[in-house]
Amino acid sequence: MDRLKLKAVLGSHPHVKAVKSGALRSDLFELDFIEYTPTNTAFKPMVREQAFDVCEMAIVTYLMAKAHGKPLVLLPATMLGRFQHAYALYNPAHGALGPSDLEGKRVGIRSFTTTTGAWIRGILANDYGVNLDKIRWVTFEDPHVAEYVDTIERAPKDKKVLQMLIDGELDAVLGETSDHPKLKSLFPDPAAEAAKWYARRGVVPVNHLVVVTERLAKSRPDVVAGVYDLLKRNKDQAGPAAIPDLVPFGIEANRKPLDLIVDYAFQQGLIPRRYAVEELFDATTRGLN
Repeated sequence: MDRLKLKAVLGSHPHVKAVKSGALRSDLFELDFIEYTPTNTAFKPMVREQAFDVCEMAIVTYLMAKAHGKPLVLLPATMLGRFQHAYALYNPAHGALGPSDLEGKRVGIRSFTTTTGAWIRGILANDYGVNLDKIRWVTFEDPHVAEYVDTIERAPKDKKVLQMLIDGELDAVLGETSDHPKLKSLFPDPAAEAAKWYARRGVVPVNHLVVVTERLAKSRPDVVAGVYDLLKRNKDQAGPAAIPDLVPFGIEANRKPLDLIVDYAFQQGLIPRRYAVEELFDATTRGLN
C-alpha cells in the first residue's frame, strides 16, 4: 500500500533530526518537509489556509486559532520550550530599568500575540505586579489569526524593533535577544531569575508544539497517532532529556505549562475564556502520552 504523503513544517531541532532526514520513518505515511526560516513564518498560512498537514505552531497562536474555530488539532509534542527571562531588553543609556518599571513606558514587541510575549507579560503581571494596561505597546506585525483585532500602536513600516530601542524610540523590547553593547537584559540576571521562577512554578514555558489539520485527524486518526509516535521515538533516541525537560511530550508532561499559558492568554485578552487542558486536544490526541 502506498504511504500517505503529508506536507510538513518542523524547525531544525535536534530531537526531530532523524525524522527530518528520513532516518526514522513510518510505513503508514511519508513526511514531505517544506522549509520555512524562521519557522514562525509558517504559522500564518497554517492558521489561515491549513496549508500543511503537519506543522509546528506556537501555543498562543494555536489557542487563538481554537478560539476562532480554525480546523486544527493539537499534538502534545513540544518542539521548543525555553525559559523566557533572557528575551527582554532595555537601553541603559536612557536610564536604569527593571521588570517592575515598565508602566508608562513604550515597549516594543514583534506582535502582541507572540507566545514569548505572552509568557513574559504573564511573568511581569503575576510575579512583578506590573499593570500591563499601563504599558504603551508598539507592534511590528499582524497577528497570525486574522480575526483577532489588534488595536495596539503599530511602528512605522521602515522601523526595526531593536534599532528603535538603540535609538531611544522604545524603552524596552520583549521577545528579542541581542549582544549589542548598548543593550542590557531587563532582568538583571536572567538565568537566576528563571531558576527562581521554575522553583516557584514548576513549569517549563513551552513555546512551540505540533498541530495537524482537523481533516487529517478525522479521516486518519491512525496516521495522527503515528506522527506523534514517530516524533516521540526521535526524541527518545536523541538522548536523555535535560532536567527540567524543555521539550515535554504527552498530555501529563505538558499539563502544567498548558494550564499556565491558558491563564496568561486569558488574562491578556488573547482568548475569550480559560480552556481546560483536555479541551485543547481531540479524541485521538487526548490519549497520547
